[in-house]
Amino acid sequence: MLTPSTTPPFSFREGAMFLIDKPQDWTSFDVVNKLRWKIRKHLGVKKFKVGHAGTLDPMATGLLNLCVGQWTKELKQLEGLDKSYTGTIKLGATTPSYDAETEEDGSFPTDHLTLEALRRAAERFTGDIEQIPPMYSAVKVDGQPLYKRARRGEHIEVQARPVTVHRFALDNFTGTSVDFEISCSKGTYIRTLANDLAEAAGSGGYLTALRRTSVGPYHVRDAWQLDALLETIEKL
Repeated sequence: MLTPSTTPPFSFREGAMFLIDKPQDWTSFDVVNKLRWKIRKHLGVKKFKVGHAGTLDPMATGLLNLCVGQWTKELKQLEGLDKSYTGTIKLGATTPSYDAETEEDGSFPTDHLTLEALRRAAERFTGDIEQIPPMYSAVKVDGQPLYKRARRGEHIEVQARPVTVHRFALDNFTGTSVDFEISCSKGTYIRTLANDLAEAAGSGGYLTALRRTSVGPYHVRDAWQLDALLETIEKL
């Protein structure tokens, strides 16, 4: 198990891992670029290796594991770890991306929904399941990401993939939204779970909030705020 860097000095060249609480509306690549630029400036070099273990969508916040220097070789190991999330599903509507990044394209009844009905539906998506990635995703078909095809209005048949959902808990049902906690294997699309859950309950749904709370043994409560880490490196 890699030990995250929490206080200076940082072993940039030898290798280090930083736990970052990704800000909303930042891509995972934005965070990597920002940290890489700051480290390059500190070391006075033109190139430096920085990578992340598991993409978070721009709308999402939460734990992002970043490895630098020699530890970038460990990214594959980190990507394979189970992950946990919290978030909110809006009920009664759908979007093409299964989250709030795109406009609503469908309206569905919600009067029949109850928390118990939603919990029963969630049982169908717990354990070893087959999941179809959303069209608005980075999954590549014929060498091209699905989201690029989706933006052109194309629809591609995508093969279902095996994933494991260890826990799918629901709470705080309002009639038009419900909160969740999920722990799952790598490769699980939480947006797809939101869409499939609402459909199984006879309605529609999409993500309005998503936060990754853990990756394997690493938890977001131990993560750096990005600005605080960049400021710390600036002062080295």
